[in-house]
Amino acid sequence: MTITVDETPLYGLTESHIDLRDAIRLIVTERVMPRAAQIDADSEFPDDIRRLFAEHDLFRLPFSEEFGGTGTGELMLCIAIEEIAKACASSALMLAVQDLGSLPIRLAGSDELKRRFLPGLASGESLAAFALSEPDAGSDPLAMRMRARRDGDGWVLNGAKNWITNAGVAGLYVVFAVTGDTGRATDRITAFAVPGDAPGLSISRLEHKMGMRGSPTGQPVFDDVRVPDENVIGAPGEGFKIAMRTLDRSRLGIAAQALGIAQGATDYAVAYARERVAFGKPINQLQGIQFKLADMETKTAAARELLYRAAAKAERDEPGYGKHSAMAKLFCSDVAMEVTVEAVQVLGGYGYVSDYPIERMMRDAKLTQIYEGTNEIQRVVIARALQ
Repeated sequence: MTITVDETPLYGLTESHIDLRDAIRLIVTERVMPRAAQIDADSEFPDDIRRLFAEHDLFRLPFSEEFGGTGTGELMLCIAIEEIAKACASSALMLAVQDLGSLPIRLAGSDELKRRFLPGLASGESLAAFALSEPDAGSDPLAMRMRARRDGDGWVLNGAKNWITNAGVAGLYVVFAVTGDTGRATDRITAFAVPGDAPGLSISRLEHKMGMRGSPTGQPVFDDVRVPDENVIGAPGEGFKIAMRTLDRSRLGIAAQALGIAQGATDYAVAYARERVAFGKPINQLQGIQFKLADMETKTAAARELLYRAAAKAERDEPGYGKHSAMAKLFCSDVAMEVTVEAVQVLGGYGYVSDYPIERMMRDAKLTQIYEGTNEIQRVVIARALQ
């Protein structure tokens, strides 16, 4: 039996990483944190936060300099999402989905398609949506029913998608549809870039959700939506492969969001335990509470190490980075759920009411275990990489 050892250098935070992180942290503390509770209570998309992020060039983080981005890489993007999610997971999702929705074009789009769409996404003038899931095709995208048929020099799309983030506010939908009936199932799907104002595209409904209430999730319906040939991403039949390559990278953003939620909940619980007095002393002097806080901080720190290393691997495009991104998404989201539940317990009754942010964080944490591939699917991805 041969045992191999991974000798790849670990990530390192540069001075530029730290300076940008601190600048984002200040913006979040001063402008996002005071809005977080109201964003959740209103269940409305916070366009003021979108404008704030655009003004401070945060939407440029996923993009190369060639198309108006910062060119700062995967690790810096994850750091930014983490910082925002400490205060407001819905706001952090804006940046994560800008990465997700633009990735198919960045990975496989033509130069013309990149020039046409990416600068507007990088500036934040337009938001992206990734339309893969359907009512009966979530974890199994090969079960999708949406069709695109050839028509002259273009395509006509018919069908519905479901669970689509940014539904109704996106200026660009990356849509996956079945374009073939023969051959392997993985070769029958094609990806299309569809403008949000395309005739025949409508939003049939928005979901009423447990958490992430400031991020619209809905069902886009495509009724004879015409798409020109130049809006095909990659080549016809390559859509499934493009979607899987996209998710290998984009799940890092959800891991970062989960990590931010966990750290935000830990920080709040620590501060609360320092001030809350019971039995004549602050509760952070009670061993039962100390052990909870110690475990919360330890697991969150471990999640960060895994995520940052996975982001560095993706940034270097190392072979097999998809396994690490799946592990990071799995572990960070499970930690976020565990930590927020414990934070509620630390706060007791106050943790259960909306006057305090912990119950919101717990509701938000749950979704990170579900979207962009459930954690059961992440375990499948990891296990297959071990075969």
